[in-house]
Amino acid sequence: MTAEIVAVGTELLLGDIADTNSQALGKVLAEYGIDHLRRATVGDNLERCAQAIREALDRSDIVFTIGGLGPTQDDITAAAIADAVGEPQGFPLSARPIANAYGTAPGIFWQDGGKTVIALPGPRNEFGPMLDGFVREFLSGLGQGVMVSRTFRLARIPELEVERALGPLMRCTNPTIAPYAKTGEVHVRVTAKADTREEANALIEPIEGRIALLFAGHYYGTDEVSAEAATVEMLRRAGKTIATAESCTGGMLAERLTSIPGSSEVFMGGVVTYSNDAKVALLGVPKVDLNKFGAVSPKVAMWMAQGVWRKFGVDFGIGITGIAGPDGGTTEKPVGLVYVGVSTGPTKVIEHHFMGTREAIRQRSVAAALAMIRSKLEA
Repeated sequence: MTAEIVAVGTELLLGDIADTNSQALGKVLAEYGIDHLRRATVGDNLERCAQAIREALDRSDIVFTIGGLGPTQDDITAAAIADAVGEPQGFPLSARPIANAYGTAPGIFWQDGGKTVIALPGPRNEFGPMLDGFVREFLSGLGQGVMVSRTFRLARIPELEVERALGPLMRCTNPTIAPYAKTGEVHVRVTAKADTREEANALIEPIEGRIALLFAGHYYGTDEVSAEAATVEMLRRAGKTIATAESCTGGMLAERLTSIPGSSEVFMGGVVTYSNDAKVALLGVPKVDLNKFGAVSPKVAMWMAQGVWRKFGVDFGIGITGIAGPDGGTTEKPVGLVYVGVSTGPTKVIEHHFMGTREAIRQRSVAAALAMIRSKLEA
């Protein structure tokens, strides 16, 4: 059984608001084993909206519309549905309303000839209860089984290398396997369809084992386990502590680590030494090395990591220095050049060349630091 979503609202087309409702509905469709093939967004135009619904009905068994159900002039979804199914404009006479306990505009449920249209309100406080109530009830009665997805998170490896390593696995049809590049890491999504959640999970389990073997040293977590959460948990299990010294990332690594509940067990503190004077005063970076090698250099990253390691008396001291851009780069030291140092007494420094915006370079620098910490813990 197939479904499409038609989101209605000029504000969506203009980018004034993000379409989180379609995202939420898409996840629910997958959960109930419904093949969600297309998603369209149309503005507050009756003719275009009706055409989008009509085309979706030609292709799919179920069409969901979101938004445009209110009482104002630009709320044209009910009339568009009537037009699309060949009824007089207004509320389609063969449809029935869906009770809306949190707003004035009811939803719409229409069925004929094996086709279904379900119109849902746009405001999140109205959409959410209708999705979790009426829509889930309707989908559970279709008997389409379930679709379960798990995401496996990999660090320190390019997407192309992941795709090559997966090889024949990517030709599987159930479960399906697909890699996705994320900032500083790669996610591999495995999706299985079965009659029950238990059966779907049973299809995914052997794939998880293969991924763990294929990407040993890169695979650190599944689903919603973030890189920082995995790092904090590894530190906690090992009984180790950490402190950070950051320049181009401006405290971003410390913020990511301390966003994790329980991080106070492992995170002892951090300093943002943006200027050379701060590097000297707070971390003991020698002025002679700053003058000779520059603030963005492996030598300074080493001193930063060692300085914060000594200052806080921790197991791991992290130093990050680089050029996040968009200005400040040279031929010798271009934008995106970043050095990350990890000190446990002895210090290891890795040179990175990141691409992207200032924010992306900073995020990738943090991801690289987290990966280095996990690598040390796994050694």
